[in-house]
Amino acid sequence: MMGRRIKVKSPAELVEMRAACQVAATVLDEVVRECVPGVTTGDLDAFGLDRILGYGAKSAFKGYHGFPGHICTSVNDEVVHGIPGDRLIQAGDLVSIDVGVEYKGWIGDNARTVLVAVEDPEHIRLAKVTELALDAGIKKAVAGGFVSDISHAVEQVVLAAGLYVVKDFVGHGVGRKMHEEPQIPNFGAPGQGARLRTGMTLAIEPMVNQGTEEVEVMSDQWTVLTADRKPSAHFEHTVLVGDGAAEILTCKKMS
Repeated sequence: MMGRRIKVKSPAELVEMRAACQVAATVLDEVVRECVPGVTTGDLDAFGLDRILGYGAKSAFKGYHGFPGHICTSVNDEVVHGIPGDRLIQAGDLVSIDVGVEYKGWIGDNARTVLVAVEDPEHIRLAKVTELALDAGIKKAVAGGFVSDISHAVEQVVLAAGLYVVKDFVGHGVGRKMHEEPQIPNFGAPGQGARLRTGMTLAIEPMVNQGTEEVEVMSDQWTVLTADRKPSAHFEHTVLVGDGAAEILTCKKMS
């Protein structure tokens, strides 16, 4: 990664990228509000598709390497890439919802873990730490730094809380394609990897487990589970690397 030059977005391209990210953020916000006891993950998928189409976009996930859903719904010990279906959401569930859209040729990608009437303080702490780790990573998405500065900031927050970073899956560049260079691990020493430059757009996404960093993939070839079946949390934003601070492109601003 050291010698590879990562493409930056022009001001005109960023106008379009911002629009795609706003659609993704708005859809995620709307799906999150529907995530309540008694609905199924398939219900959330159908609702998400309706809202994606309503904004004139399409799912960036449906059919991607064969993925069958329009959004990802990962419940409790499911880390990422959960396939929506007939699973009933219940009080006490942690539901990680990942929404990616393609809008006018650009991708917006974001995720959030929803606490569905969760009372367990350790589960609440898991989600809060994961969100704080995302915030710490975003603060390092500044021109002149390195990709691994983001990685290190995420890991330090998680380790300080006695939790575990998932190392088998990483964040990524995003733009016209959902997965572009560079890869963005959620662990590692600072000062390594590609230099960050103004105009890079990155999907930063900590995945944090309560009991172990080890994961495994289910027989459906998509759903990632914690090896010990303890819960996991996942938060993600698409951000624009800036000169003094990153701009979070998937902060909801649409009315």
